[in-house]
Amino acid sequence: MSNKLGRNDACWCGSRKKYKKCHALIEDRMAIYHSKGYEVPNCKLLKSQKQIDGIRDSSKINISLLDYIKDYVVEGITTGELDQLIFQKTKELGGFPATLHYKGYSKSICTSINDVICHGIPSNHVTLQNGDIVNIDVSTLYNGFFSDSSRMFCIGDVSDEKQRLVNVAKECMELGIEQVKPWGFLGNIGQAVNNHAIKNGYSVVREIGGHGIGIKFHEDPWVSYVSKSGTGMLLVPGLVFTVEPMINMGEAKIFTDKKDGWTVYTADGKPSAQWEKTVLVTEIGSEVLTY
Repeated sequence: MSNKLGRNDACWCGSRKKYKKCHALIEDRMAIYHSKGYEVPNCKLLKSQKQIDGIRDSSKINISLLDYIKDYVVEGITTGELDQLIFQKTKELGGFPATLHYKGYSKSICTSINDVICHGIPSNHVTLQNGDIVNIDVSTLYNGFFSDSSRMFCIGDVSDEKQRLVNVAKECMELGIEQVKPWGFLGNIGQAVNNHAIKNGYSVVREIGGHGIGIKFHEDPWVSYVSKSGTGMLLVPGLVFTVEPMINMGEAKIFTDKKDGWTVYTADGKPSAQWEKTVLVTEIGSEVLTY
């Protein structure tokens, strides 16, 4: 995109600054890093100000949906009912559930209970029970822009073991987000997550990670949570991606249900927990869009 611009032209990002005083500085710095062998993102992954504003608007709806559903996540409700509530509320707010019809997925949310790690399919035959922990993952398309977040919910009297897992999983996400800094490394996120999980006696899912988001539901970069500090893509201002580590009480090994092709379980049947937020890399740090 920059090759078509003169350095005195208005920057492509919509900032109204001259290109030489805006993204030219970023792209020149990326070129220097690239010449030294560092992995840098494609410029197309860097969001313009207009795109960031659109993702922010989508994120506001995304979070309002999780705020809305929390009062309904109680013992006795079916996950199918929760799915319908989110579908109707998303439409009411002018959005569309990004998961609905995505690669054949038939529901508006994912509901992952106890030993289900992710992609649990809502059903009118699955009822939340006292003592369950459940992750509700909401993805939103609004005015052409995508956002994504999830939260854990504890149903009734949850055991101390499960509550601790839920708490540590949230801490892992937050520690990962703390590592989102301009010109840092993507691998720093995974190192922080994995260190905290292991310190607390848990394991981190390796095969499934975070993802870029905004213009598409899933974009680059892929975000590992077992990566090493000082490795991976440089975190350049304008990147938007999810931080969503999946933390297992037992071993890290997983399997996917062969019948539905979506539901991912822990191999040992022990519980798993996950929290998720959409994050923007800024020039001075990061901004959690699904705050």
